[in-house]
Amino acid sequence: MSAHADTHAHEDDHGHHHKETFITKYIFSQDHKMIAKQYLITATIMGVIAVVLSMMMRMQLAWPEEPNVIFEALLGKWAPDGVMDADIYLALVTIHGTLMVFFVLTAGLSGTFSNLLIPLQIGARDMASGFLNMISYWLFFLSSVIMIISLFVEAGPAAAGWTIYPPLSALPMAQGGSGMGMTLWLVSMAIFIASSLLGSLNYIVTVINLRTKGMSMTRLPLTIWAFFITAVIGVISFPVLLSAALLLIMDRSFGTSFFLSDIFIQGEVLHYQGGSPVLFEHLFWFLGHPEVYIVLLPALGITSEIIATNSRKPIFGYRAMVASILAIAFLSTIVWGHHMFISGMNPFLGSVFTFTTLLIAIPSAVKAFNYITTLWKGNLQMNPAMLFSIGLVSTFITGGLTGIILGDSALDINVHDTYFVVAHFHLVMGISALYGMFAGIYHWFPRMFGRMLNKNLGYIHFWVTAISAYGVFFPMHFIGMAGLPRRYYTNSNFPLFDDLADVNVVITIFAVIGGVFQIVFLWNFFYSIFYGKKAEQNPWKSNTLEWTAPVKHIHGNWPGEIPHVHRWAYDYSKPGHDNDFVPQNIPLKDGEEELQH
Repeated sequence: MSAHADTHAHEDDHGHHHKETFITKYIFSQDHKMIAKQYLITATIMGVIAVVLSMMMRMQLAWPEEPNVIFEALLGKWAPDGVMDADIYLALVTIHGTLMVFFVLTAGLSGTFSNLLIPLQIGARDMASGFLNMISYWLFFLSSVIMIISLFVEAGPAAAGWTIYPPLSALPMAQGGSGMGMTLWLVSMAIFIASSLLGSLNYIVTVINLRTKGMSMTRLPLTIWAFFITAVIGVISFPVLLSAALLLIMDRSFGTSFFLSDIFIQGEVLHYQGGSPVLFEHLFWFLGHPEVYIVLLPALGITSEIIATNSRKPIFGYRAMVASILAIAFLSTIVWGHHMFISGMNPFLGSVFTFTTLLIAIPSAVKAFNYITTLWKGNLQMNPAMLFSIGLVSTFITGGLTGIILGDSALDINVHDTYFVVAHFHLVMGISALYGMFAGIYHWFPRMFGRMLNKNLGYIHFWVTAISAYGVFFPMHFIGMAGLPRRYYTNSNFPLFDDLADVNVVITIFAVIGGVFQIVFLWNFFYSIFYGKKAEQNPWKSNTLEWTAPVKHIHGNWPGEIPHVHRWAYDYSKPGHDNDFVPQNIPLKDGEEELQH
């Protein structure tokens, strides 16, 4: 079918789509722009819940055994007289980690920005399958609902840490949080993985098949490369977690022994024989480490686009950036053992995993240096999206440096399972990915909602969040090096750690300030959807195709013909042009050379 015929087919479409009902437009929508908004708002709600849980954990660590009205209000029977019950603390850790890693940073980042940007930036009418896209979102929504329901189970929500290691997760009778709450966790995650796989397959097919005329792979914006490779990693690694979850369901409900062996409860030996909990660790971390990059790569892709746009300079080392994304994707699948150095692993295997882990620092460093070089001598536009992008580069470097220590099997033994690990991955994965998500929201909000976010509120949001994030996670490295174990609901039983109590209070104060100030962002976000300043078509003077589409969302993205691409996405401040940006759909002038990336 020629492009011309395709255009006419879609013009006929417009006739049908004016008669959309509320349900087909806002609920069971097959339009990628609406599905992106659905993902974003669902992930935002899950994020609010996860932040509330983390603030309760922090208050418990700062002031253990002290009555707290917030605990009494939110935890009910789990906080008699306002004192947190020991059993519920690990459940808070579990649900906070699960919501943040999967529901906010995986679905929120990939679900929102892959959906919004892939068709718009490659010049496609929509995703390869709108129906599959809709199913993907509603499976995510269903899994979110089940995960929230699990918070209200009589015996308590899942409580085995977000990594759900057996035997706590495999024996329903082990503790309250091993019962119904754990079952619901597993069901929710199985549905979440189905959603993630459907979404990923859709993204991959769309990028490969639906690029507009002239959009070769080397002209793709780095955002699309990042989303594309993220989807590939997801398709490779998520099925392994699904198999682990299914085997765990078998062990729990059908009497098998994949992960259990020689278990005694109150002196009585159970019938489980021959399983291995370490097998579960291998299956979990085979997803768990690629997951870090499933979370990070979209944020890094968004940052590439925003830093180039707001430096008014071509991105430095485009091909090196693409190569580093590919190298990270490959290496991410052969480093999972560094989470398991103290599981009795053969020391030689440990040295192999140390080697591969240190190798992954190279493409990561390429990205960091290229961001810094793009910023160098640029005409910097310091809007909130740019600030969050630069913040991401900062946390990516500071968090990555501690990864070199944890990736070394000899050094990791000293700080394994302490707050040093918590500080490391929250900076490099949690905060970096959140900054990428915030940067993306500030940058593409006008594309999503046709209005601008309030810039001054954005500045307040950035500075308070940035100072609070370092205020929380910088001191955490030191209490970790002092030996403070993670996941303990109180450290008051160990005189050894009495000196660290004050540090825990400081961390908690920063955490509460940072958490509460997200209300500034939430207010800005929801207020601006309805009352923000109306956006122009290309507010950031950017080159990529999504800014050539009209502000008003239409089915099929562009009225008439889809724009053709004549150049790469980073022709900023190019000599011989009147403006300091040249969109991708502007043909090359006579004698103009396409930049060698």
